[in-house]
Amino acid sequence: MAAAIASRGHEVIGVDITQRAVDAVNAGHAPVQETGLDDLIAANRTRLRATMSHEEAICESELTFVIVPTPSDDRGAFSLQYVAFAFREIGKALAKKDGAHTVVLTSTVLPGATRYGLLPILEQHSRKHGGADFGLCYSPEFIALGSVIRDFLNPDFLLIGELDAASGQHLAACYADIMGPAVPVRRMTLENAELAKIAVNSFVTTKITFANMLAEICGAMPNGDVDVVSDAIGLDSRIGRKYLTGGLGFGGPCFPRDNVALGFIAGVLGARPDLLVTTDTLNRSLAERLLTQLGSRVSRDVTVAVLGLAYKPFSHVTEESQAIFIVKAFLEHGARVLAYDPLARQNADVELGGRALIMDSARDCLRDADLVLIATPDPEFKALTAADFRRDGRTVVVIDFWRILADELTAVEGIEYVAHGRGPAPSGAVAVLKQIWGETSEHYGS
Repeated sequence: MAAAIASRGHEVIGVDITQRAVDAVNAGHAPVQETGLDDLIAANRTRLRATMSHEEAICESELTFVIVPTPSDDRGAFSLQYVAFAFREIGKALAKKDGAHTVVLTSTVLPGATRYGLLPILEQHSRKHGGADFGLCYSPEFIALGSVIRDFLNPDFLLIGELDAASGQHLAACYADIMGPAVPVRRMTLENAELAKIAVNSFVTTKITFANMLAEICGAMPNGDVDVVSDAIGLDSRIGRKYLTGGLGFGGPCFPRDNVALGFIAGVLGARPDLLVTTDTLNRSLAERLLTQLGSRVSRDVTVAVLGLAYKPFSHVTEESQAIFIVKAFLEHGARVLAYDPLARQNADVELGGRALIMDSARDCLRDADLVLIATPDPEFKALTAADFRRDGRTVVVIDFWRILADELTAVEGIEYVAHGRGPAPSGAVAVLKQIWGETSEHYGS
């Protein structure tokens, strides 16, 4: 966000509690991994600097974005521990500043957190009153790791929860200058904005889970093809095609926990969280269901290759990754697991405790495999050929959760290719359907 805002001509001061991050930004380098970030910081060094002093940053700026972790607690809610620290330091700095200032929280929190948990901290340490002496907004970003810069600068809409109209107007004016005036803006109370943020992510998780259910149905149905079905129903304006591609479940640092958190707040407010609970349960059961479906194919001496370990392509993040869940399930079953990911090797190795052998390339990963799982639709995997999978004298089973190699691997000798979400040869499934509908045929055909 700091680099993106600076790229639009604004002077930006970054604040961090770690010297390493501050030094990296001041040297023109990215302190974290993100697509295009290093180049964007380097290109805007004259407008972007960093410090460990909250007071320096607050006194030399007009508006502050607070972007700190809000980890899930044992209830499924979001902890305010790190935000509270930041607000305390900001409050102390505001006590020494004359003139207007607006504080904007972007971290994901639950309804009521900003007004009842955080505003009192600002007021206590600044000895000032929100709305009268300083502005306060809640304005989360709808971004995805791997495409943060693009998503931040080109949002579908902007969400502003405002303590008062002046606070919201200040932030809206800044956004119009950064993203342009054409982006839709929705201004509302703090609580409505807090709910809207987690509602968006939870709705998407429900849609993903529905698409994954369609993939399971199509995979068990003669002539079934989840992509054909999804392409059709996605044309309905009430549904849309985004996030309707059946494959593995959702993961990452936001979707799973936001879904759980919405269920938590629904429960404490007396609403039914059943839909959210079911979505979470189904998503977490995918790895075990896969093992059950494979059955006898997964012996204790089988070698399994898993391509893709991050929760999605173009990311190093393995948090709540379905591929990691699958690897752990196979390891518990006694299989030998080889794995590869273009970016997530180090994180995956830590997550798996060194129990899986993480290879240097996809082709190295495939060399000894009896069973191959394509867990993410990474372009690097789409470039693989049949020759990369073939083994002399034995058949390799390839399960492609995203169907990215269907054209390359279908009907290839020595490869048993399974396109997840596409129906098998009409055999056992035909018998099931005939059993259901055969009586109708016999009755009306006679």
